[in-house]
Amino acid sequence: MKDKEALITINKIFNNIFNKDNSYTLDELLEKFAFDIKLSKKVYDSTTNEETWADSINNPRFITLNNMEKINATKGWLLPKKDITSLEELIKIWESINYTTTERISNSLNVSKSDTIYGCENVYRCTDCSNSKNIIYCDSCGESEFLLACQRTGTSNFCIRTDDSKNCSNSYNVIWSDKISNSFFIQDCFNLHECLFCSHIANQKYCIANMQFTKEEYFNIKEQIINWILNS
Repeated sequence: MKDKEALITINKIFNNIFNKDNSYTLDELLEKFAFDIKLSKKVYDSTTNEETWADSINNPRFITLNNMEKINATKGWLLPKKDITSLEELIKIWESINYTTTERISNSLNVSKSDTIYGCENVYRCTDCSNSKNIIYCDSCGESEFLLACQRTGTSNFCIRTDDSKNCSNSYNVIWSDKISNSFFIQDCFNLHECLFCSHIANQKYCIANMQFTKEEYFNIKEQIINWILNS
């Protein structure tokens, strides 16, 4: 997924959640919504010096999955046997072939700036995601579509900053919850629809800060909250 495609996808997410267009750049979105999410990092292939993206950067030597496979298909990775006279010599030999493989992408389409991606389509700067489509700045998400800045979340769609949750839709800032829809700032809740700033409750709608409001009161306040989120 290229930068322009990512912004088009983000605009769809904004429209579903906030009923407004996105006005932020990718860098601004990263700073505002994905500031604390573990994302792939830019490094350089040690064999070609080309830009690549890695989940782990503990080892300072990198090689893209594509370049690793090219070497494997040509000269291969096995070395001729030689006598080893010291542990230092053995470690030096190991270091000569020990690269961290980057952009590890399997059975996926249209993936960019990402690592450890499995069975996904339309992915932008994510890590450790599976069986998902149209995801941006996400970590450890699966079976989901149209996510922005989410982590450890599954079976969800059209969400921003949803963490450790499942079965969420059209929601913003949801933590450790299940079956949440059209709601903002929810923690440890179950089966909420159109709720704001709620914690530890279940089977409710039109609640704000765990208090029951009328539908009209609720939507008047929700519009103010949307403007606050997008303009603060």
